[in-house]
Amino acid sequence: MRYFLTIFVLTIVVVASLAGFRGCTSRRPPIEIFSDMVRQPKLRPQAPNAFFADHRSSRIPPAGTVDFASSGADLSADTGRMPGQTNFVVAGPLKLDAAFLARGRARYQIHCLPCHGALGDGKGITGKYGLVGAANFHDPRLVKMDAGEMFNSITFGKNLMPAYGPLVGVTDRWAIIAYIRALERSRLGTIDDVPAELRPALQP
Repeated sequence: MRYFLTIFVLTIVVVASLAGFRGCTSRRPPIEIFSDMVRQPKLRPQAPNAFFADHRSSRIPPAGTVDFASSGADLSADTGRMPGQTNFVVAGPLKLDAAFLARGRARYQIHCLPCHGALGDGKGITGKYGLVGAANFHDPRLVKMDAGEMFNSITFGKNLMPAYGPLVGVTDRWAIIAYIRALERSRLGTIDDVPAELRPALQP
């Protein structure tokens, strides 16, 4: 018992010596057991660096390099926003055709169907296991939502939905949105949305 108490006291003294005074003011350099990447080798702008022949840390861009922000390029497909603005684009910027829609359906079934359901009504299989709150794409608010805002939600996540930007490519995100619009149209569409030459085939 005596040895146990001695070891116990020594342990307390060692722990207090190493971590017990954390946050106190001292002029002595701190003892770092784990630096937690506080200090990393890096290049500081305008600082000399012997690695390069001209001894400069700041490097000159290669010839012909154009700043993307000032190039005037249309980044709406990558951001979901109007060029040079913070407003979301109303419709998807990519060409819509049967192949694009089929791609969107395939990606939707992989990434979205478990929560949002096959019909896009928010009644996916996850709801049976306690995960509630999946968006119903037939809700008037979402039907009226700009495609760019939907793209932003897929990219960065919203509420309980995680960010899918790292998992789903830009083109596939727009394809998914196109398929979601098709799901909305399948339930909320009217006969006026059908081309006149195709309407007789739908009549009972």
